[in-house]
Amino acid sequence: MPAERQAGSSTATRRQVLAAAALGAAGTVLPASAASAEPGGAAGDLITRPIPGTDERLNAVGLGTFMTFDTVPGAPTAHLREVLRRYWEIGGRIVDTSPLYGASESNLAAFASEMNIKSEMFVTNKIWATGEYLWDDDVAARSLRNSVARLSDDGKIEVIQCHNLVNVDCHVPLFHAWKKEGRVRYIGVTHHDVNYYGPLANWLERGELDFVQVRYSIATRQAEERILPAAAERGVAVLVCMPLEKARLHHLVAGREVPGFAREFGIRTWAEFFLKWIISHPAVTCALPATTNPDHLLENVAAMRGPLPDPEMRNRMLRHMESVPGFDQLESIPWYPGKRFNGLVSRAQAEIRRRSPWWPS
Repeated sequence: MPAERQAGSSTATRRQVLAAAALGAAGTVLPASAASAEPGGAAGDLITRPIPGTDERLNAVGLGTFMTFDTVPGAPTAHLREVLRRYWEIGGRIVDTSPLYGASESNLAAFASEMNIKSEMFVTNKIWATGEYLWDDDVAARSLRNSVARLSDDGKIEVIQCHNLVNVDCHVPLFHAWKKEGRVRYIGVTHHDVNYYGPLANWLERGELDFVQVRYSIATRQAEERILPAAAERGVAVLVCMPLEKARLHHLVAGREVPGFAREFGIRTWAEFFLKWIISHPAVTCALPATTNPDHLLENVAAMRGPLPDPEMRNRMLRHMESVPGFDQLESIPWYPGKRFNGLVSRAQAEIRRRSPWWPS
């Protein structure tokens, strides 16, 4: 375990105290009678996970913002604010974002300011940057300053991660410097593409990191081979991106009922089915589903209440999904089937696609 983490874990910041008060001392598995997705449910009922090597706990289900919180100027945002409000009201505190996500970070900052919750949010953020020359940290430092100005009231970000391993050789040493200087509390690396799991695992194994963010779902399980075992062995917290596969898992089960054996276990929706499968893995700290729909938010956070499947149940859930037509072809389905986002990222992508003679198939 990095020495900085050991030293830092003994000092309780105001944010840590508030987070601990909000989350209570919830255990890993809770009785089925605690299951409730209604706003206002007791935060102490929520399933939480410890950040390894510390006394700090995080919600087992966080709130992602990729695409969902990205808007163009003047577009309606009340529904997104309601997503955050409901997540907050049930006791959710961990929110994942990035400057790369268009207006997502700015929208999140605006909502957090309106709700006066910046001091209690646990923000996992990212850096995607190079400099004017090798080892130039000006662009990365400016990105951090902007994120801090938007999202923090104490001058630091909880978690800063090297986004998709961009400039990772320079950023991991830089992040360690930022952590030593007190500018960030925890550091990590991320990637969602299974083709990069080898390099991601290499950095996890040698980078003395606190967090790793990786794509992991009932359909994409390659993280089980090396990344999750390495994280468990080294005491690294695991954030899971794409837990619902960008709405593709729900697309596959559209019109299907949750299987009876899962309902008997207390799982009422497909969101609970997919998310409970993930957060029941002992190496996983937090899954990060994203949504624009406040009602879907309640389905997602319901996975933080009630019992979690044991290995036998997880295997039964996987076998059921393997019987669903198209499950083995999930990668051929475009992201967000039947959905359309009209934020800065979508518009920029559409413009490049219009101009370019080549597009990846």
